[in-house]
Formats: sequence, C-alpha cells, structure tokens
Amino acid sequence: MQQQSQPNDDDDDEVFKKPTAAGKLEELKQRESELSRLLAEVRREKIAALRSKPLTIGVIGFGRFGQFIARTFQKYGRVVVTSRSDYTEIANAMGVKYVPLANPKQFFEENLDVIVVAVSILSFEKTIRSLLPHLNEYLDERKISEDKVHGPLFVDVLSVKEHARETMLELLPPECDIVCTHPMFGPDSGKAGWHGLNFVYEKTRIDGVILNNIDSKSKESEEFTDQAGVRHSIHEDNESHVESMDRIERFLSIWEEEGCRMIPMSCKDHDSYAANSQFITHLMGRILGEQGLSKTPIDTTGFQSVLKLVDTTTADSFDLFYGLYKYNQNSMSIIKNLQSAMESVVEDLKKEEEARS
Repeated sequence: MQQQSQPNDDDDDEVFKKPTAAGKLEELKQRESELSRLLAEVRREKIAALRSKPLTIGVIGFGRFGQFIARTFQKYGRVVVTSRSDYTEIANAMGVKYVPLANPKQFFEENLDVIVVAVSILSFEKTIRSLLPHLNEYLDERKISEDKVHGPLFVDVLSVKEHARETMLELLPPECDIVCTHPMFGPDSGKAGWHGLNFVYEKTRIDGVILNNIDSKSKESEEFTDQAGVRHSIHEDNESHVESMDRIERFLSIWEEEGCRMIPMSCKDHDSYAANSQFITHLMGRILGEQGLSKTPIDTTGFQSVLKLVDTTTADSFDLFYGLYKYNQNSMSIIKNLQSAMESVVEDLKKEEEARS
C-alpha cells in the first residue's frame, strides 16, 4: 500500500508567506501613498526654497509673449521689464516694473539675477549687440569693488536654438551664464496654464564652462563635459559654480512648478526635430494658404483640420516664418524633400493614368 505523503510544516509556512493578488495590490497602494506623501513634502520644500531666495528676473521685449511669461514670473520673484514701446500702464497693472529700453543702464542696475531675451528671431542678435556695451560697463563698475563678479544669467526663448546659442556664446562676456530654452507654447496654447506643455532647454554655459552639446541630448546626469573634453560634476566644490547652478535650477524650477514637461535637449537636436515638425507645419500652412482655401457647405472633418492649420500658421507673423527658415540650417532640406515628394506623387498619378488608358 502506497504511503501517503505527510504534510510539511515548511510548505504551509511558504504558502502563508506568498501574498495574494489582493494583498499585493494593497501593499502597492500603501507604497504609492507613501511616495505621494514624500513627493508632496519635497515639492513644499522646493517652493519654500524658491520663495526664501526669490529671483529678480529681467525681461527684454514686453510684447505679447514677454507679457505672457512675465505674468507668471512675478508669482515667484521680482520682475523688471524693458521694451521699445512704453508699457508702463500694463506693467504696473501686472505688478512688474517697466524701464524704457532707451535707458539700458537703469535696466542693468536693477541687480538682475536672470535676463530673459523675449524678442523675435530676426532682432535677437541686434538686440544683444545693442545692449552689450552697457552690460560690459555695468560689469566693469562692479569689478572695482568685487573680487568675483557674476553677471546675470541670460536666457533666450527663440524657436531656433543653434542661432541663439552661437550668438550668446560669441557676444556675452564669460561672467554671464547661458541657458537656451524653447517653451513649446505661447499665450494662446498656454492661456489655461502651462501644465503638461513642453519646455525644452539646454544648460549652455555655467560659471565660464561651455558645455558639450552631447550632454543635453537626453536625461541629465550628475556630470558634464566642457568643450575641451574635461569632465565636471554638477556638485563641484566651488562656491562660484554652486552659485551658478543654484540660480539656473531656481529659474528652471519656475517652469517645473507651473507643470511644464521639462525636456533637456541639445540645441542641435532641437533644431533637427523642429525642422521636421514646427517648420514643416508652418511651411504647409503657408503653401495651403496661398491656395485661397475657404469653407464650403460640404466640408469634411479632414478639410476643416486643413483650414485650421492655415488659420493657425498664417496668424503668426511672416517674420517668424522667415526666421524659422533663415536660422535653422535644416529648413532648406525640408523644402527640397517636400518638392521632391510633390513631384513623386504627381508622377505616380501620371503613371496610373497611363496604365488605365
């Protein structure tokens, strides 16, 4: 007679050790709750850190976009704006200070931590060049009484990035840190808030060190390489470096706290992607706009989308479109590819017509 196997106490223990599906779910929910609590705690500490040392942010160019970002900046610090036109009343109503662009000396003497250049692509280099003598004069005056002078952090918001990067690196004095950014939204798409909207940025120059483009292609690391190939840590034991990093992180945290999707990316990669998305969108909108398309009584949803594209792209100034073309070295290849594609499609139609005749 076959002997029955005896139950093993160890087996019973093993059974009880394995959590059921319901038990596992409860455990994960508890961990999720704890992580949420920790995240909320960290966020409160971040906001407290931002408010404990608020930035003074200057905005050059107080047009529609300049007003759009200044309105949010003033929630996090002091904002000083300048422009060619007199925007005193609008600035006062917004709670920011207006300084005429004709008085750049006064603008720099506002002790600015960050300067955001919010002018058009076509006027960007000219604006930087016109302000440069006044910036150098301001820094030289400070050097008389200060051992180590830190100039303001310069930030651009252009839709083309390599042009902005090269211009600022060439013209701005080494005392000025540089961050290249592109908020992928504006007053219309961001009117209900910035949550979930893309914000592309490259940390370009920190405490006189020019970062290698490769380092900002993907997720940021704890180290970066300068153009000489020397490795640096973001936590370098250098007071000047720490001050630069702190100021950059405080500025970027404004966009992060407003809910932006933060995308570190090299200027080179940005322009490559933008040519295949933003520029071709504007190009197609302009081409279709030249066709004189208009609503009909039998519009399909597809055609309605075409009309919307035309309206959206032609609502922007031609200067913006020209700037996207002139200052993105990838734009001409997009135009040539589109011409080639058009010819190819027309040729396919002709071949089909011949085959059916």
